[in-house]
Amino acid sequence: MREFYNDIINIRRMVFAAIARIAYEDEDLKKLGDETYRLIPGEKAHYRENVFRERAVIGERLRLALGLDARTAAETGPISEGIENVDVDTRVYTPPLVSVIKIACEACAEKTVFVTNNCRKCLAHPCKNVCPKNAITIEKSGAVIDQAKCIKCGRCKTECPYHAIVEYGRPCAASCGVNAIKSDYLGRAEIDDSKCVACGNCIQECPFGAISDKSEIFQLIKAITSGKEVYAIIAPSFVGQFGALTTPEQVFDGIRELGIKDVVEVGLGADLTTLNEAKEFVETVPEKDPFMGTSCCYSWKLMVEKNFPEINDYISESSTPMVYTSHHIKKNHPDSKVVFIGPCISKKLEALQDHVKDYVDFVITFEELMGMFVAKEIEPAEIEVDGKIKDASVTGRGYAVGGGVAQAVKERIHEINPDMDVKVECIEGLAECVKIMRLAKLGMKNGLLLEGMACKNGCIGGPGTVVSAARARKSVATFSKESPYKSPADNDNINPEDMPK
Repeated sequence: MREFYNDIINIRRMVFAAIARIAYEDEDLKKLGDETYRLIPGEKAHYRENVFRERAVIGERLRLALGLDARTAAETGPISEGIENVDVDTRVYTPPLVSVIKIACEACAEKTVFVTNNCRKCLAHPCKNVCPKNAITIEKSGAVIDQAKCIKCGRCKTECPYHAIVEYGRPCAASCGVNAIKSDYLGRAEIDDSKCVACGNCIQECPFGAISDKSEIFQLIKAITSGKEVYAIIAPSFVGQFGALTTPEQVFDGIRELGIKDVVEVGLGADLTTLNEAKEFVETVPEKDPFMGTSCCYSWKLMVEKNFPEINDYISESSTPMVYTSHHIKKNHPDSKVVFIGPCISKKLEALQDHVKDYVDFVITFEELMGMFVAKEIEPAEIEVDGKIKDASVTGRGYAVGGGVAQAVKERIHEINPDMDVKVECIEGLAECVKIMRLAKLGMKNGLLLEGMACKNGCIGGPGTVVSAARARKSVATFSKESPYKSPADNDNINPEDMPK
């Protein structure tokens, strides 16, 4: 979530904290409607034009946070409708994962070219002269564009010497690298689930907070309070997400105070991914496969699967760090439940895959975890801790940052074969990932190790993060240097039988 979208961040955190409190206190979900008045009290609106719309939007957010579908204004009924389906202590999921909250959407134009009041009504009229559709007239107030004729080519914008013409579109659609967002019959945003890869960029970019994903925090907390042994595995990008003065060790202890048995770095699984991807690259590229793409980002993998099926096999067969770490937990604690905590919402879809669902029971984001801390009045920075976390290597922790995966694999390849020249290319942002795969399909990336990340800056730029990428990058670098293991091959938390043969 964008760090400077403060009001939206506060609303989301408020909703997550409310659902977490309801779960911990075992409140009756049939009274969910009362929560809208607690969260939006009084008669004065603070975010929208009236308090009634604010409460309606909050109601749909509460539903999504429970795992229910968001509804339109045409679908009347109490917001508690369907709660019997989610009042359980196991994962609940009905597609889609990402939804537009229609009553919050402002129906932004898909693309518009508009003359601002900076127009000087100049004699040259270059905007009018270059328009191929005669859509521009010069009137008393200045240039005017006939939107019915305009084809949005942007030539008038380019030629205006005063930069008085602007081109703008729907922020959510502009952020979608797979063109999955269109308009419904009322001009509101609509997500094509057949194209969507759950990267969450639209959630971050919507300035009205009109897009959200479904949460699993309610069911997770019910599992905790029902007495199930729950272990948490936390992604490398967690460092720095919970306050500049909060140490990684304090975050771990804060999670334990939520009722979770123990916490393990997903960096441990990252080390296993490094070991396996390095071995795979050495054995397959270029003799068997023309190139290899890393496997860690599930949105990247989904994008390739949906848009480039003919080269999908060139994405590494190695499991993701989340999967390897959950295997590690379940091997030692077969009756436990595992929750992955990370920056990414597409992991909620990865956890549903047949080869994953028995190992990863819940997925929540850092933002959702923060809501749980708020509900339990836990301030990690105030927790007294001793000892250090020693689950992952330097490069395993570096997976959090764009380029970190490829760097880890490259370093491991050089440990295996010092003479091997490994060329890498790292791509951030879903639109750029699409571009690079088009080139790879044409044979223009042969011999390369490709790291694809759907989010800019890598995992520290994910939709479930709560601080800026710049701050997170520094925190990750510091924490990485503290690891006692320089190479994943040195990590004594990895069992010999887990090593690639």
